[in-house]
Amino acid sequence: MVNAGTGGAKHRDRGRSKQVISVIVPVYNEEQVLAAFHARLAAVLDTLPFPAEVIYVNDGSTDGSLEILRDLRSRDRRLAIVDLSRNFGKELALTAGIDHADGAAVVIIDADLQDPPEVIPELIKPWAEEGYDVVYAQRRSRRGESSLKRFTAYSFYRVINWLSRVHVPHDTGDFRLLSRRAVEGLKEVREHHRFMKGLFAWIGFRQIAVPYHRSPRAGGRSKWNYVRLWNFSLEGITGFTIAPLKVATYLGLTVAVVAIGFGAAIVWRTLVHGSDVPGYPSLMVVILLFGGLQLMTLGILGEYVGRVFNETKRRPLYLVQDYVAAEPAESAAAVPDPDDAAERRA
Repeated sequence: MVNAGTGGAKHRDRGRSKQVISVIVPVYNEEQVLAAFHARLAAVLDTLPFPAEVIYVNDGSTDGSLEILRDLRSRDRRLAIVDLSRNFGKELALTAGIDHADGAAVVIIDADLQDPPEVIPELIKPWAEEGYDVVYAQRRSRRGESSLKRFTAYSFYRVINWLSRVHVPHDTGDFRLLSRRAVEGLKEVREHHRFMKGLFAWIGFRQIAVPYHRSPRAGGRSKWNYVRLWNFSLEGITGFTIAPLKVATYLGLTVAVVAIGFGAAIVWRTLVHGSDVPGYPSLMVVILLFGGLQLMTLGILGEYVGRVFNETKRRPLYLVQDYVAAEPAESAAAVPDPDDAAERRA
């Protein structure tokens, strides 16, 4: 077992990077589904004509997930376990997995079986045959989710694409394949407030969608309640656009113009008709309106200032408590070279 006390990427032998496919699986309290998930994933990997490694990132699980992972590792040497020192959140767990992945291509998938492992060969095909750098799985349906959850997800993707210049594909999650150069590009981005779906789009390169049907959770409960989803949406919006700051600016200007006009009207009425006593209700409405707008604007500014504050501290993104490396089986078949695919396409 290798102990790592920093959040930096592992600097291991890169010669193996053209010989395996790396599968990254973030894990947080998934003891009810891990065994079933790995059984299905292993069955898929066994059908591939080249070796693979599976990097499980234990994100500070408090149940028996880590013990299950160690048991699986004792029976399947293709497993690597990255055990983080505490719960850092899914976005940073994904970052840890990407930092430890040496494969020629990297597949990201959740362990709850909502994203079927059987789709992985379909993700590999456009990369291997046509040289795509990012192959993302796009949901045709979202079975097992409430109408409210589907509506909020639908709305979020439309809103962030309306506000941001970086287009985030609709109805996609983290389930996707990344080429080696896409992975290396992601590793250059070390910001703390990470919205991975936006970063996957931000790096650019050639991208293509593979449609699939999302399944209900195989067990356990989702870690994403509506409060966490709201905070996650704020991360995405504030991380990829300053539109809220512009909205606050224009809203302030609009209110200022209306206030000036209203003040001029009061002065004119007083000069023409004489002084009168304004009503208490209208005065309270104006005070509360202006107070609310000011607090909202301060809140928007605070969201951005808080993110600047966190970035300037320059803390490591995550800390690794233990690391167990994978031992992919040797194979006579080589992993396809996307550069060769690009040449064939040309």
